[in-house]
Amino acid sequence: MSQSVLPAQRPAGRPLRAFVLGNRAALGTLSVFLVMIAVFMAANPAVFTNWNTYNSVLVTLPVAIFLVVPLVFIVTVGEIDLSFPATFGVSAWVFALLVQAGLDPFLAVLAAMATGAGIGAAVGCLIIYGNLSSLVASLGMNFMLRGFIMIVTGGKSIALISLSDAPAYRILSGDLYGLPVQVLWALGFAVFASQLFTRHRFGARVHCVGDNPDSAAQMGIDVRRVRMMTFAFMGLGAALAGVFSTMINFTWWPTAGDGYLLTAIAAVFVGGTPTWGGIGTVTGGALGALIV
Repeated sequence: MSQSVLPAQRPAGRPLRAFVLGNRAALGTLSVFLVMIAVFMAANPAVFTNWNTYNSVLVTLPVAIFLVVPLVFIVTVGEIDLSFPATFGVSAWVFALLVQAGLDPFLAVLAAMATGAGIGAAVGCLIIYGNLSSLVASLGMNFMLRGFIMIVTGGKSIALISLSDAPAYRILSGDLYGLPVQVLWALGFAVFASQLFTRHRFGARVHCVGDNPDSAAQMGIDVRRVRMMTFAFMGLGAALAGVFSTMINFTWWPTAGDGYLLTAIAAVFVGGTPTWGGIGTVTGGALGALIV
């Protein structure tokens, strides 16, 4: 009788244990966040029980999430990309120029995304086919693109006041029952990236290449293509961050994106992604962005 009961009881504990073991990095980050908020609430209840405090964070948090999530892919594949602040700026610049010229904002968003992905792919080409250090090449690209922006624009910003009346603004960056809509878009992006990272073969290949590129190549994985796709994805995320930042502020600045370099990298590591490649957590990265 006891033998018939035990097998039925064992599976009940296994799914929870498997979930905890499989997500321990993200759960650890969540625990840090909860403890931190509890300490803040105890120290100053008037501020940290006020919804406006959290609402102000939620307005700009999506910008960080769009940067941190693809950066997890980059670090997991064993690389680093320091060019994303300038990619952020250039893509947002393209978006601002097209909207200023009268183009539909939705089409301007697509153009910005194409620009970001193209810059990311170009950075990947320098690193992969030029056999350059990802640290040196991406940092150099960051400075070159930022200098290009400053020279062409003369350091002048672009105001997009009319953007507030466009349907694209209400859909992408409006309010929904007091909640910034961009949070929902960022959450959807994070969920999509998490599924790509953990359940799609591309994510599995990113892990394999980051763990041991030679073994991955012997398994038939196109290592260069996987690395290239991660850099293009990073450029795409940076472009989305730039677009949403411009929509939030109704202004494009030549320095757009500069302030996110260290905070985005910190969020990746705070979220539980180690520096040596082969291991990462998209969910932890998003939580890391919230903590930072």
